[in-house]
Amino acid sequence: MLSLDKFSVLSAALTKPKNDAENRDSGGRESCCPAMRKAMQMSAALLKSELGTVPLIGRGKVRDLYAVGNDLLLVATDRISAFDHVLGTGIPGKGKILTQISLFWFDLLADIVPNHLITSEVTEFPAELRPFAEQLHGRSMLVRRAKMFPVECVARGYLAGSGWKEYRESQSVCGVSLPAGLLDGSRLPEPLFTPATKSPDGQHDINIAFEEMEDVVGNHSARELQRITLALYKRAADHAGSRGLILADTKFEFGGVAQHDDDEKIILADEALTPDSSRFWEAAMWKPGGAQPSFDKQYVRDYLEAIHWNKQAPAPSLPDEVVQQTLARYVEAFTRLTGHAPKL
Repeated sequence: MLSLDKFSVLSAALTKPKNDAENRDSGGRESCCPAMRKAMQMSAALLKSELGTVPLIGRGKVRDLYAVGNDLLLVATDRISAFDHVLGTGIPGKGKILTQISLFWFDLLADIVPNHLITSEVTEFPAELRPFAEQLHGRSMLVRRAKMFPVECVARGYLAGSGWKEYRESQSVCGVSLPAGLLDGSRLPEPLFTPATKSPDGQHDINIAFEEMEDVVGNHSARELQRITLALYKRAADHAGSRGLILADTKFEFGGVAQHDDDEKIILADEALTPDSSRFWEAAMWKPGGAQPSFDKQYVRDYLEAIHWNKQAPAPSLPDEVVQQTLARYVEAFTRLTGHAPKL
């Protein structure tokens, strides 16, 4: 478990200040600094959307979901969760970053699998949503309804998180045996497909073997979801690698939509390869054997471990420094991956 002193050392590894000459990278791409300055000047984080009489289906840990005719509206708030609890402090602009990075990946991966996006342009939303344009701008997507598969499709290229915990106990992950001697953060011999399902209370992810997934969704769908997940991971990991980042693992959610021949087509839904659903590490600083300098909410988890929170409600609030450093990681990840700063 991290102490506050060790947390501070890990934090410092990714907080090297930039001067004005570094506001653009070697390829001339815009750096995250202007976006960071704008984000710091933003008003309070949006913790809950309010859309009047538009039917609210539910609020997740981060997203609010509304019914819009036969379609759905996803609104990414600035809430942040850790250890299955929504924290008392939001991260200003986080929802916009998550939405925009998902849009980037939807476009980059569209030739592998179609996705649920109809439009993210508020001016193209139905008229009933127009009065809420300011609230929705940059953080919302109008999407198709889909019959969701009741599994999360996880791809792992490196050993971390629950995978590392399971490996220490059984030298395997989701029933897949692995070589002895791997460390926390080790690269796996090849990327693994490790499905997960939700606990009965809907709050925890539970790793399951592929055979269990087949029992849930059927053999054909299970194998197709495995194929698509690993293809998406390879494309995304290669792109991240070209930008000096390691995509350690990520999770996808898929659904089925009816076609004219009554068969169902698999589509990618929810979010894609955001810092909330993925682990991005700094490639130049990768060193197996412990926590890696990351561009995801692992930074928040490390802080919560350092203050010895018991992971029970009520969840603590975050100090300003942790909020700012977390936002910096989200902005940096977006900028590195896309080549431009997010629109905040």
